Order: sequence, then C-alpha cells, then structure tokens
Amino acid sequence: MAIETDLFQKARSHERLEQLKAAREHDLLPYFREVEGEPGPVVEMEGRERITLGSNNYLGLTTHPSVKQAARDALEAYGTGLTGSRFMNGTTPLHLELEREIADWMGTEEALVFTTGYQANVGCIATLLEVGDTVICDSGDHASILDAVMMSRARIRPCGHNRVDKLEKMLKRAADDGGGVLVVVDGVFSMEGDLSPLPEVVALCREHGARLMVDEAHAVGVLGAAGTGACEAYGVAGRVDLRMGTFSKSLASCGGFIAGPAEVIDFLRVQARAFMFTASAVPAAVGAALGALRIIRSEEGRELIARVLENARYLQRGLAELGFLVASPTEMPDGSDLLTPIVPVLIGDDWKAVTFWKELYDQGVYANVALYPAVQPGSALLRTSVMATHERHHLDRALDAFERARDRLPDDPAAVSGSH
Repeated sequence: MAIETDLFQKARSHERLEQLKAAREHDLLPYFREVEGEPGPVVEMEGRERITLGSNNYLGLTTHPSVKQAARDALEAYGTGLTGSRFMNGTTPLHLELEREIADWMGTEEALVFTTGYQANVGCIATLLEVGDTVICDSGDHASILDAVMMSRARIRPCGHNRVDKLEKMLKRAADDGGGVLVVVDGVFSMEGDLSPLPEVVALCREHGARLMVDEAHAVGVLGAAGTGACEAYGVAGRVDLRMGTFSKSLASCGGFIAGPAEVIDFLRVQARAFMFTASAVPAAVGAALGALRIIRSEEGRELIARVLENARYLQRGLAELGFLVASPTEMPDGSDLLTPIVPVLIGDDWKAVTFWKELYDQGVYANVALYPAVQPGSALLRTSVMATHERHHLDRALDAFERARDRLPDDPAAVSGSH
C-alpha cells in the first residue's frame, strides 16, 4: 500500500506562504539581504552604503586589527579546519587557552568552548536534564534554550516574561515533581533588550533549592565593570550556577561557551552530544575570539563598553523624543539605571513593521524586524542595536530616517508611534 500523504505538502501550503509571496513581489522581505563588506557602523548592502542598526557587533571588534591578526595567526598555525570533533582530533592548545581565559574572566572553575552558541545551550541543558527533572523557562528565553528543553524530555514549567511571582509559583510546584530543577533565563533578552531581574531570581532559586543557568549571549562584553555580563552588573555572579556566552556578538567571532563548576564542565565534556558529535570550531574563529577577549579585558575594552552604552542611551533618548515606543532603562539595585545596546521600537502589526523597515532601508538605514513567532502576536518591533564604533552623526542620520519613515507611512501613523 502506497503512502498517501506527501511529506513535502507542508512546504507548499504553510501559513506564511502568501505573506512571503507578497513580500517578495513588493521587495519587502527584510531577511537574507546581502552584505557585501565588513560589518561596521556603515556597511555595503546590495549596492549601497547603509547605516547598520541591526548588528550584534556591539564593540565593533570584527574589524579590529588585533582581532584580525589573531585570526590570521591561528589560521597559519593550525590551518583552515580541524576536520574532527573536540572529542577526537579537534582540540588544540588554542582551544584550551581560550577556555582557561574565559574561566578566569568569568570567575568560574572551568569553561567549555562549543562550536556555536546554539550548541552550547543545547549541549548543556539537554545533557544535564533528563526525564523526571523539571526546567523552568522565561517565555522570552532564546529559541536555543527552548529547543534544548524539548530535547531533554524534562518536565517544562513555563514562566511569564520577567514575572517573579510566576517563577515563585512554578518553583513551589516543582518541589513535588521529584527530580532536579533548573531555572534558565536570559541575562539580556535578545529581542526586547531588557534584563532579567536576577537578584530576585537568584534569591528564589536559593530558597527553593533549584539550580540557575543564565544565558549571557547579549550581555558578555557589554555589561558589568569587567564586561562579563548581567550577572556581574547585578552583583550576583558568584551565586549563579552556570553562565553561557557566545562569541558571535561582542567577541567578534563564532562559537559559544559554558562556564561553571569543574565537575559539571567535565561531565559535559564526555556527555554533551552537541559537543562530542560536531566538528570543532575552525582555528581562525577560536583565535579571533581569544583576541577579542583580550581587548575586552584591557583598558581599551572598558572604553568600548562605555561608548556602546552611551550610544544606546543617545539613540533611545532620540527615538523617545520623536514619540516612538521604546524600551526604558532598567533600574539597578544601587539606584543607577542601565540600558543595553538593544533598543527595540515597538510597532505592533507585522505588516506595518515590515513596511516601516523598508522605508528605513530605502533611506540607507538597516535595522532588524522581529515578527511573530520571534515575539508575541501583535508585538512586532524594529530591533535596533548600536555599536561602540557608531559616531553621533551615524545615529543622527538614523534618527532623521526614523522620523521621515514615520511621516511617509500612508495610514495611521499613530499606530507606529506614540508618547513614551
């Protein structure tokens, strides 16, 4: 008997098909645009220079001479690729040196480097958790965390975004689940740019005996005096069990790491499938990450961190003064406030967000668009992000473009702007 259902039918009839068709016909597709030069504050895209407000290159280190040289040195020493996993023939002295420096930087016993940040989350979470355990996730957690949780087959107890009251309720319920409990939150949430209320999260985890893992992907290199992330900025780094970070943002490369207790890191080395069964990161990527880390830990790094946060505040203030709905700074325990390099502009409707993006793009400004399911339905936004290498004239031109784009939209401009 022949199989009646064609597996590929979903590719011909999925729910986004008509939207994609219309977007392509009107050149409104905001994704897969070609970048034709080095990532910087201004980049060559599709034949034109555009101000970049859509990059995670927060410190601008991808073009730094020392980072480039570190990549070249690694390339010359170890070749273009290692043709094997870390578990087999893919570990070099460079990997071990990077792991030692990360552990020293993060103030943990050890660290383990993965080929990508996605694999770091998957490898850690899916390995530590098993059937019978419970994991509590923030609804705003990165997709790699949610994928890892599904792979683990642990009981999932979801928690509303930054809802400390809901977290407490889930922890109380988890006490009766019978297994170990892991709470996983982003230090900085990648779309909204807001911070997890880590002091409260840490206190609740300690009270209820749960372990805590913080994804610092968008916080390492930009938050805290030493640039180690949101945990440091809040002063709770020593009370967080595991911290994850990536190299594809501030560290100007590609890869990821888990930092934590030696016994856990050693367990992951020999049990994490995402570590054991994938090719080791190419030497140039490891060299670049190490070069970027050394800059971040220097005086130059501290200056870059200060500059990117100043740029974020300048852009956020400018957008708010124009009437856009933008994120507010987070009030810190010491009374100061903190704004991350991610400055989202809430639009609401998916199609309006795309048309607004295209207006900006045509005016020479590139930003990211976040649509459902990357954000909740009706919460489409333009995800802008700044770099330390943006000059004020770049940001002023971008603000002018936002104002012009708003005024040119043909219908209901109030839907895409409003008093903050």
